[in-house]
Amino acid sequence: MSKILILGGGGMIAQKLARALNTEPACRGAELTLFDVGFPPKGAAGTQITGNIADPARVQDLVAARPDVIFHLAAIVSGEAEADFDKGWDINMMAMWHLLGAIKDQHDASGGSYVPRVVFTSSIAVFGGPFPDKIDDVFLSAPQTSYGAQKSACELMLGDFSRKGIADGVSLRLPTICVRPGLPNAAASGFFSGIIREPLNGQKAILPVPDTVRHWHASPRAAVGFLRHAAALDTEVLEGRRALNLPGVSCTVAEQIEALRRVAGQKAVDLITPTPDPTIAKIVSGWPRDFDPQRAIALGFQAETSFEQIIQVYLEDEMA
Repeated sequence: MSKILILGGGGMIAQKLARALNTEPACRGAELTLFDVGFPPKGAAGTQITGNIADPARVQDLVAARPDVIFHLAAIVSGEAEADFDKGWDINMMAMWHLLGAIKDQHDASGGSYVPRVVFTSSIAVFGGPFPDKIDDVFLSAPQTSYGAQKSACELMLGDFSRKGIADGVSLRLPTICVRPGLPNAAASGFFSGIIREPLNGQKAILPVPDTVRHWHASPRAAVGFLRHAAALDTEVLEGRRALNLPGVSCTVAEQIEALRRVAGQKAVDLITPTPDPTIAKIVSGWPRDFDPQRAIALGFQAETSFEQIIQVYLEDEMA
């Protein structure tokens, strides 16, 4: 990999990915470019370019450099995509269309020799109920949110451009990433991190759903591992099925809280206040709860096996 482009490069996962790539022997000397609407202070090393992923001209300019690997992490989160319908489709879906069109232009101009690896962060929101006890690798994609529909559309586009030999794509259906560091965001799933992160930092947390809600989680560290592994994966073994359900941990909110109690004690748990939010509860009720991701595991993707491990990753990586 001599040229790497990270779209959404200012985000938390992208910054962790960039730092990991900067230390990876296979990427030593690689030209790393990060593109986003903004970047954190003291961000990861690399060329930072500011702009909007919804601007086709900016995407054309980025792809004109012909990066070998493109990590597409740019998106607005689930709650915002549901609240702002037009913005969700412009950024979460049309940006992929513009990206693939720009890749096709370079592919055609190169006589077909330019075929970049595109690693796309999809979501388990591409699935909708009714759900089986565990979602396996052949369960249909039938999203019940705008965010899930946008991610599903991107998977289909990337799969078709890959079938035509224009790109070499992999779509990663990420679990909910938890525990996210930093401030809360507009994601409907944000409380899954908030009820752990805030108490660990001595702050109060709001729980907007019943503690019986079950969900599928992986840590930011696991997410970075997924992305790095996908960038080097032999995609021939995918046999044209380029979207993968990734490993994670299935647990209820009550089990999350119990893991917090074991790690940080009752004082931390006492900082959580149940405050029902029907809007969030409705969105979360349409999300999958458990997976049997045998295909991804067989391909070498790895994640935590307990929620307590996920909390320990947060402590090690963010509060060392």
